[in-house]
Amino acid sequence: MSVNHYSSIRDLGAALRSRAVSSKELARMYLGRLASLGKEHNAVAELTEGLAMKQAEAADKRLADGRSLGPLDGIPFGVKDLLATKGIPTRWGSPGHFDQVFPEDATAVARLQDAGGVLVAKLAMIELAGGGNYNVAAASATGPCLSAFDKTRWAGGSSSGSGAATALGCVGYSLGSETSGSITCPSAFNGLTGFRGTYGRVSRYGAMALCWTLDKIGPMGRSAEDVATVLQTIAGPDPKDSSTLTEPLRLRPRGGKPKIGLLKEEWEKNKATDCKKAYDETLKVLHKMGYETVDVAYPDLPYGTAIGIIVDAEGSSAHENFIRGDRFQMLADVNQVAGFAAALETRAVDYLWAMRFRQQEGIRANEVWAKCDAIFTPVFYHGAPSASEPLDKGFELMGGDDGPSNLHGWPALAFPIGFEGAWPLGGQILAPVMREDSCYRIVRDYQRETDWHMKRPAP
Repeated sequence: MSVNHYSSIRDLGAALRSRAVSSKELARMYLGRLASLGKEHNAVAELTEGLAMKQAEAADKRLADGRSLGPLDGIPFGVKDLLATKGIPTRWGSPGHFDQVFPEDATAVARLQDAGGVLVAKLAMIELAGGGNYNVAAASATGPCLSAFDKTRWAGGSSSGSGAATALGCVGYSLGSETSGSITCPSAFNGLTGFRGTYGRVSRYGAMALCWTLDKIGPMGRSAEDVATVLQTIAGPDPKDSSTLTEPLRLRPRGGKPKIGLLKEEWEKNKATDCKKAYDETLKVLHKMGYETVDVAYPDLPYGTAIGIIVDAEGSSAHENFIRGDRFQMLADVNQVAGFAAALETRAVDYLWAMRFRQQEGIRANEVWAKCDAIFTPVFYHGAPSASEPLDKGFELMGGDDGPSNLHGWPALAFPIGFEGAWPLGGQILAPVMREDSCYRIVRDYQRETDWHMKRPAP
């Protein structure tokens, strides 16, 4: 069986188990692409060649003996540099953390390695996950991470390297993290499928904290089937993280097809002609498969304001020692420096307002699920912005979901739905907490009827 750097997890696993390819061969292939394409796009924080070859050799021995550990055994992957890796630098994208090394792996990384995964790289990210309100793509120790489809465009944040490296075929799949858009954004800009589980679905032990009550970890890959396989491996309770859910992840269909809610989209205001076309074509496919849609709306409330206050308060608290320390001025973006410094002054009364708002408004926001089982909306109305201009300029007309989904920990599955010129466009399916199965079912069915998720960057 022939495989290449864009092969699915299913195909890579079948080739490994049939001995058509070895894990060591795959590791060398991906390491080579990371060292060339990955670094050209500023997507690599650290290559882990020594560890990768050791893990690949162990996988080959297991597979030769018929002792496969499961669907991920022997498959190379990368992780956002926000996740701790034993004895390997974990710099959090920050010039001020250039010498940081942890003595153990993050739980999510450990679970992938326990499943036979081969870690080939730590992947670039926006410094400190952008908690200081970054405004340039270069807000990273590794420089501006560039879209897999256009090196003049940004790969998205804060899981920039995970997005670009996966789309470039530098890894079989990757892990990213999201506080407010950091999995769905780079997935959209790089033509990937990214799964953000319910808050608490994946342990954050060993992950850099930005916002304790919003941070989430999830996979980015080539298809819904790929990311579902990874999410099933890393999900589950962890005694080292008391916020993890005890209810198991269920991705098998429950009952009939989910009813899909549609929000009122601001197409004309955002000059989103290409995105509207992609959105309408996506709906045609879903309707043809028997999915029913219904118009829905969120309460018109300041979700973004609440998230901003929570991130400021919790992020400045998490990084207080660094902000007050000698290395703080080493951050690459002056906006981060100013933002984190200002965030230290967040008033307790404002933070408590935001937390009360979240709790009280959550009752109203969740009323939307009485009308539908899932919501379909664009991630953004446009493709990736320029990597050389201030991001606030590029995002003026980006639009997209700015509702309650992250505030309330709803799961989301981002997936490619078309292009704006050479730049991918992403849609996303949102669902109530614990209902990742609705996200997965809809996107899996859509990808069985379309091939947008199989579009690759030019060689």
